[in-house]
Formats: sequence, C-alpha cells, structure tokens
Amino acid sequence: MTREATIPPSTRTRIESAINTSRVVLFMKGTREQPQCGFSAATVGILDNLVEEYETINVLADPEIREGIKAYSDWPTVPQLYIDREFVGGCDIVREMYNAGELHECLGLEAPDRAPPRITLTDDAAEIIRSAIAEQPDMAVHLTIDAAWNHNFSLGPRSGSEIVAHDNGIDVLVDLGTAPRANGLVLSASDSFQGRSLGVDNPNMPPPVKQMSPAELAERRNAGETVNLFDVRPPDERAKASIAGAETLDEGALDRIAALPKDAVIVFFCHHGQRSQSAAERFRLRGHTNVHNLAGGIDAWSREVDRSVPRY
Repeated sequence: MTREATIPPSTRTRIESAINTSRVVLFMKGTREQPQCGFSAATVGILDNLVEEYETINVLADPEIREGIKAYSDWPTVPQLYIDREFVGGCDIVREMYNAGELHECLGLEAPDRAPPRITLTDDAAEIIRSAIAEQPDMAVHLTIDAAWNHNFSLGPRSGSEIVAHDNGIDVLVDLGTAPRANGLVLSASDSFQGRSLGVDNPNMPPPVKQMSPAELAERRNAGETVNLFDVRPPDERAKASIAGAETLDEGALDRIAALPKDAVIVFFCHHGQRSQSAAERFRLRGHTNVHNLAGGIDAWSREVDRSVPRY
C-alpha cells in the first residue's frame, strides 16, 4: 500500500480543494506574514520576489493536513509548493529552481536578470575574506540578503547557479534574490570584542522604523498634517480605550495602506508599543519609507496627551 492510499478520503478532498484554490499554493509552517520555520520563510521570500498573489496553507493549524500532505505528495517535509496543481518540491528544490531560472519558467515569467551586482570590498575586508578562504581553499564566499535585510556571509561549495560579483580579487556568490539587494553594497572591516569582522554599508536597505512620541503625534495632527494612524490591538483592547481618528488594522486597512504613497506618514500603535513595532517593521519591509511606531503606545498617549483616554 502506498503512502497516498493511507490518506482518509475527507483529508484527500480537503487537500485537493486547497490545491485548486489558486494557481500557486504553498503548504507551510505559519503564514505568509509570519512563517514559523526558516525553510518556510525562505520559500515565502522566493515566492514574494516572483508573484504578488499566492495561497498559503498553515499546516501547524491543521494536524490532518500536516500529515496528509506528506502522504499525498510522498514528500516527508514541509514546506511544499504546488503550481498548477502539480507538486514542485520543498525549500531546497524551490531554491535551486529559482536560482537556475526554472521556477520563473514554471510560473510563465521572463527569464531572470543575472547581471552581477556592484559590490565594493575595502582592502581590510578583502584581507578578512582571504584569511577565511585560506583555511578552506575549496570553498567560495556566499552572501545572502533576505527580505528582512539580514546579511549572511558563509563559505560553501559552488553550485554553478549563483551570480558572481567580483571586487578586489575576490568572488562573492549571490542568489537571484540577493543580487538586486546587494547592488552598491560596500564591505569593510569592523572591530568588536570578538575581533575583526565584516561591516556592511548597504544603500538599498529601507529606512528604519522611527519612534514617534505622543507629543509629536498630537502636534502633527493639530497642525493639520496627514498622519495615517493604525491601531493593531484586538477588539477587546480597543473596547477599553481608543485614540480618536485611528483606524483598525484589518483587511480593509491593509488595502488602504498598500494604496498610499510610499513616503506617506504611517503610525502604528498598541498598548505599550511592542506589537505595533512588529507591525511597523512589516510595512517598512514592503517599501514604505516613513513608518513610525507610537512610543509607549496608547498608555503613553493617555499619560502624556489625553488623560480622558482610560488606562488599563
């Protein structure tokens, strides 16, 4: 008996229904906005580079689907990608296909631009890299920059599908997603308690989330400035206290934010500022350049600006 034959009929029906919901369907751990494992996050990052709309199925929320999809595809791990109802593979296969341009072909997209990024290595940075390579001469220098702008350097074998950037006598291998993010990057040497390491100056990184004080928010609003203010708290907290004029961060608000100019002033708030910081980071990474977190949240607003707002 094959593994597929062991799937309960109801689970099989649900899986096939899920695969039919969209041309591109990803079974993953977590959601597109909040992946719950590195492999799922990596696969989401690749798909986000290629397509705007695709369906994700959170297997952590459904044990039957989590086990059933492994049997259905005869593939032991998650994430799993389906395109046009055909199983493509897991994270490693998706990554290989992406870098080779095969995933673009599957999605009906134009062949990717494989122009090497312009990377500058200072003499000190080149010295650090040469020292590391000398200990593993068969390895090459790899650089990855993910969608959250985390820069990771590693030594590893060449796969042959990488894009090769070159400066100061050193090859730096990057994948398709990293190449445009690395263009103009400067590597230098930095000193810390752990010794010398590579420092990165990347002009492509979006500006950081700014902290806006309650007093500044009040001043801007009183001056008539357009400030798009969003409340990320759940309904039970919003019922306890609110800031006049704030919008709830719901599905409709997501569409409105997407339609705003990228330099529009956007401010997020929660109770004390931690959850809204996470929300602000997500929109920063979507290309918005004037994103703020309300420092101290609605609690600080109540204490410093409007004492009529209840504290809780």
